[in-house]
Amino acid sequence: MLIKIRPKFSKLLLRNRAICLINYSTISEKTHELCRVVVTGLGIVSPIGVGVEKVWNNLISGRCGITEVIGSGYESIPCKIAAYVPKNDLCLEQSFAKNELRTLSKSTIYALIAAEEALTDAKWKPTKERDKRETGVAVGMGMVDVDEVVESGTVLRDVGFNKISPHFVTKVLMNMPAGHISMRYGLTGPNHTVSTACTTGVHSIGDAFNFIQRGAADVMICGGTEAVISPLSIASFARIRALCTQFNDNPSKASRPFDSKRCGFVMGEGCGLVVLEELNHALNRKAKIYAEIIGYGLSGDANHITAPREDGKGAFECMKASIDDAHIRLDDVTHINSHATSTPLGDKAELIAIKQLFGEHSKNIAITSTKGSTGHLLGAAGSVEAIFTILSCYNSLIPPTINLEEPIDKELNIVANNPQEWNTKNRRIAITNSFGFGGTNASLVISNFLL
Repeated sequence: MLIKIRPKFSKLLLRNRAICLINYSTISEKTHELCRVVVTGLGIVSPIGVGVEKVWNNLISGRCGITEVIGSGYESIPCKIAAYVPKNDLCLEQSFAKNELRTLSKSTIYALIAAEEALTDAKWKPTKERDKRETGVAVGMGMVDVDEVVESGTVLRDVGFNKISPHFVTKVLMNMPAGHISMRYGLTGPNHTVSTACTTGVHSIGDAFNFIQRGAADVMICGGTEAVISPLSIASFARIRALCTQFNDNPSKASRPFDSKRCGFVMGEGCGLVVLEELNHALNRKAKIYAEIIGYGLSGDANHITAPREDGKGAFECMKASIDDAHIRLDDVTHINSHATSTPLGDKAELIAIKQLFGEHSKNIAITSTKGSTGHLLGAAGSVEAIFTILSCYNSLIPPTINLEEPIDKELNIVANNPQEWNTKNRRIAITNSFGFGGTNASLVISNFLL
């Protein structure tokens, strides 16, 4: 079988220390070496701050972004807490015109803020047409802002057609954050949107990783964004008993992954975007490299629309697939940023999967869930947590799982309440997991960068 490759000049392709010089005509599938993909830019909007440096410092220090719900409409709802992006950190008037604030959805606004930080960090805002053509966007979201739907439906019913906003459609379409990013920076490469519930952020980064590996782009800005906190969304998740309702009087203690008192997740909002880049492209322009994406795995539970398999098989399969894709050994992995949302079933199933996959080596892996600090950012969770994993690889430091007082598994090294130095003689290799409703699962393998 022959694979057609983009007509380019000869290019150095590297994959896990294997180097081969390939002429771009046609090559056999067996000899094709996929290029290496590195991270050169980061951008975050989160409940514990806006901006990577601030967010990372708050995460390491054990800060929590969960508060009481804001506004009316929650009176009859048993969950009274949520994790909002701090308004004082946004400075929207400095970044957006009044017309933009009126016509853009909140999820798009968060995505544009994170994109500006990530592209500035990467020092990559292309002006040449070729560079714009080789730069793409893969940004997704889990669900639309249901308040927009409710308000527009009410207007149509009570007032009539003429009062429906012409911006309603472009506020609720899933691909608008990606579209607005590409338009703002003139990026004409792949324009892609993922919507896979709470797995969206990892799927977006993983798909972008594949686009670069297979020659569709040299650079991708990718991740997830979400802004759906409202009475209807919280009521809906509360009705399926997914949310924490036992810590309304103590919000900062509500999200407690892997703790025996966990009782459900806390809804959050935000955005996490990363700039991925083909290695030689990054080296040629002397870009700062935070880490390398070396594997991507996916699986499906085929079990239940909202509940994970109790035996953790879906999590097991996607972690294994990511390790196989990375061509590493099980004992090369020494850190996992877990999906663990603070639900009774999900946290336990993920630990079961880790122990089944890694066996005795699971005791040597530093496991954490950063959702204790941020709450669950739904479609943005996976990409924000991927950034935390990238920063762990870069800084040799693992953030804590806060509120962990009575671990449900005392055999494993779950990093509790204080950060942990990541000491290893070998390459720092981590997995970050995301699992979503519908039984959709994804894992990324990330490592510190070594040439």
